[in-house]
Amino acid sequence: MHVIVVGAGQVGSNIAAGLADTHDVVVIDRDGERVDALTYDIDVLAIEGDGADLETLREAGVGEADLLIASTDDDETNVVVCGTAKVESEAFTIARVKRPQYLTTWDHAVDAGNEAFGVDFMVCSDLLAAQTIVEVMAVPTAEDVKSFADGACLMAEFKVPAQSVVAGETVSEADRFPGLTFAAIIRGEDVIVPRGETRLRPEDDLVVIGRPEEVEAFGGELAPDQRNPEDVVVFGGSEIGYQAAKLLCEQGITPRVVEQDPDRARRLAERLPDATVMQHDATDQEFLERENVGRADVVIAALETDQGNLLATLLAKRLGVNRAAAVVDNGQFTDLFEAVGVDVAISPRRVTAEEITRFTRTNYAETVSIIEDDRAEILELEVGDDSDVVGRTVGEVVPELPASVVIGSITRDGELIIPRGDSQIEISDRLVVFVEADDAEAVAAKL
Repeated sequence: MHVIVVGAGQVGSNIAAGLADTHDVVVIDRDGERVDALTYDIDVLAIEGDGADLETLREAGVGEADLLIASTDDDETNVVVCGTAKVESEAFTIARVKRPQYLTTWDHAVDAGNEAFGVDFMVCSDLLAAQTIVEVMAVPTAEDVKSFADGACLMAEFKVPAQSVVAGETVSEADRFPGLTFAAIIRGEDVIVPRGETRLRPEDDLVVIGRPEEVEAFGGELAPDQRNPEDVVVFGGSEIGYQAAKLLCEQGITPRVVEQDPDRARRLAERLPDATVMQHDATDQEFLERENVGRADVVIAALETDQGNLLATLLAKRLGVNRAAAVVDNGQFTDLFEAVGVDVAISPRRVTAEEITRFTRTNYAETVSIIEDDRAEILELEVGDDSDVVGRTVGEVVPELPASVVIGSITRDGELIIPRGDSQIEISDRLVVFVEADDAEAVAAKL
């Protein structure tokens, strides 16, 4: 596939790196230094120029392109790039935007059967970041969460705490949930397929697949002192903070929102009638103590700067908050945030790059979730009537697949089945499968 990526910032570079191994990728950026760096870092053709200019797109081979991704930091530029590409290309176009207003307009046009902006698929960074934070924080101790099979199946990634009851247990001993499959253990650089005798260690990253209620119950067992959030505080009325608070209100949770700017606080109060909006500095320790923020179940920091988010979350943790999530603009700092005590650090740029990369892989799976910076994937696959696994048991099929593969669940007529060796695979079954990234496409073809 011939792919053009416009914008070589964090988002564009990550997308290009994720596609370069299997596709012919061209990257366009106005910044010559970025272009030079990209040429040395990954196997792509990098062009210095304006991606909204038709001549530059022609130089990149837009006429033969299968996919064009506009991922600059400017919403209007990304929309114009997609429209320009449509002038003489049938490429599928993806635009990254920050403001949800563009996504709303695009959605309305698509629902009415019309084309909007020349964009075939649109990703809103701020909305996606807010959704990611709310989904992850809803499951106690989870670091990543993704739903499959229309919500019947949930994948979650947990860090095994040293004080957890499962730390030191074998998989057989820890497997106390019949509606759950232990799909993988990520230990340092190793991806381990769990066997009954595999022993869980503190700080292991454990990937589980199963019924949502059992995934949540397992998370509760890992950290009994944590519970499903009821009292949530959002620091910052940025677009991400607003969207997170709005999503919480839609779930029946009444968040407290702290915003220092009086005009913005007033607008938030008008737009979020079910929330409690407080006009104050979220990094003021006396204020946090006075408002009993330390008793909150969850704090979400969505201030304007990474420094502010780090300070606010660490203050909240010091005051006793169970879990704290922070928005991190610079994706390179997410590991640092988590290393110093932030439970979950979300980079809008990183989740946007993953979402776009994930979308490019739906040609071989209905839903794809990327694990551990693209080291592994969770695939949702529908079994066709021509598949050679129809009528066979899981025990017969698995030995023919790469060693990294774990079939985590089977959904049949809306009912979730936790597969065992004698579980039979039938036409139209929806399989949720863990697999190392290098084997994903071959496994999808097999199943």
